Amino acid sequence: MTIFETIRQRRSIGKMTEQSPTRAQIEQILEAATHAPNHHKTEPWRFVVLAGHAREELGTVMASILDKQLSQQQFEKRDALLDKERQKLLRSPVVIVVASVHAEQDSRITEIEDFASVAAAVQNMLLTAEELGLAAVWRTGEAAYSSTVKEWLGFSGRDHLVAFLYLGYPAIPRTERQPVPATNKTRWLGWID
Repeated sequence: MTIFETIRQRRSIGKMTEQSPTRAQIEQILEAATHAPNHHKTEPWRFVVLAGHAREELGTVMASILDKQLSQQQFEKRDALLDKERQKLLRSPVVIVVASVHAEQDSRITEIEDFASVAAAVQNMLLTAEELGLAAVWRTGEAAYSSTVKEWLGFSGRDHLVAFLYLGYPAIPRTERQPVPATNKTRWLGWID
């Protein structure tokens, strides 16, 4: 398959079996991330691979954060909401947290450039997962902005959590999707045919 075919075929598949990708597959996905374009070669990407009980532990942290945010008016839904938050990371056998770390050493580096590089790294990961026959979903949500979650994962408050990349094997078929054609979203200035 060509790269373009892989890009066109790739879909987020949210329902996964309990079968875990192999460590070799995960390492290949991580290696693909490190080949993303990166202005000034800062390599701002960092990864935390969560499996087994680590997903449950972070889920408990996420539920405790949500518990503090819930109002008394949501009391009858409280237990269901907290349980849902606690279970989020259990939707796949592996979750890779992808972060953009803050570069103190070089004033030429802007956060947006590093963030964009890490987003490109995540796309490399998604395409590699597709090539390996894995299901993958890029998620963020409230947890991505929580200083408590960042600290639990070993990051500073200035770092950005760019993705919670859910990985596994697909439990449902790939859906078809037809995006709006690029021609509908493109202006050509100064182009002569």
